[in-house]
Amino acid sequence: MITLVILIIVSGCGLFPRDENELPENWPEERLYQAAKDALASGDCRASIDHYERLQTRYPFGPYAAQAQLELGYCHFKNEDPTSALAAIDRFLQLNPTHVHTDYAYYLRGLTNFNVGRGLTARIIGRDPSQRDPGAALNSFKDFSKLLQEFPGSRYVDDAELRMRYLRNILAQHEVNVATFYMRRGAFVAAANRARNVVENYQQTPAMPEALTLLAKSYKVLEMNKLSDDALRVLELNYPDHPGILEVNKTTVR
Repeated sequence: MITLVILIIVSGCGLFPRDENELPENWPEERLYQAAKDALASGDCRASIDHYERLQTRYPFGPYAAQAQLELGYCHFKNEDPTSALAAIDRFLQLNPTHVHTDYAYYLRGLTNFNVGRGLTARIIGRDPSQRDPGAALNSFKDFSKLLQEFPGSRYVDDAELRMRYLRNILAQHEVNVATFYMRRGAFVAAANRARNVVENYQQTPAMPEALTLLAKSYKVLEMNKLSDDALRVLELNYPDHPGILEVNKTTVR
């Protein structure tokens, strides 16, 4: 008899029907949104993403839909899933081009691209960012540029400008790395083109003296002496102590 009572108590929840309103898939929009916010605040990105996605599915035109879409992008960003983050952000921008937080969407897009390739492994190894594929860096630069152009008064502009300065340095150094690669393999026209790109588009970056050196050397090897002399003159004028000056003078036609 005692055993029977215990069994009834233990399994008592099964004797009564479960309240369907307590199931997440049946929550009202406001409750789903708040649950997603609470999960995000507690660091549970997976639960937050689940709630935001439920909200998007059940209430695509509700008052919380747009904000949920943007915050879903942030959740994916925090979860180091750039593909999903960019998809969510792009959907938000497509559906809500005049939303009050559109400036943040461009900023978040820039941040997402900025962090592509900067996962745990890359941070541990300490890999030179200029050695990575520049695609994400270039996209990030474009996202931040869009923010500055469209929303010059945004609170995110100052940070975006700092990141753009960093990205310009990275992109310039990447071009120098590629130009150096071509020089070593005797592809002097390609080397000159890459170095000239830095001189024309990435002025005032740390890579400039290297770019001028490579430009002068490649033109000299190609027997384009006037162009070589022009590049060397700019190098001497702006970086008079740079060792590249001696390198150019020692370069011979092959």
